[in-house]
Amino acid sequence: MGTLKNKSDEVIGKVKETVGDVTGNDKLKLKGKAQKTSGKAKDKVEDVKEKASEKVNDALDDKK
Repeated sequence: MGTLKNKSDEVIGKVKETVGDVTGNDKLKLKGKAQKTSGKAKDKVEDVKEKASEKVNDALDDKK
């Protein structure tokens, strides 16, 4: 679910950034860029959490 929200933030942010760029609305462009970047960052955090969880599970499985 989080990944879908993150991708949604990326897409919506890109649209806002593009609309802001085309219309000359710097505030909208910056908001879009921030939303897009936030979605990408959250996606990276999810990846790191998933990989860390896999490593912990592998380590626990090895001890059995």
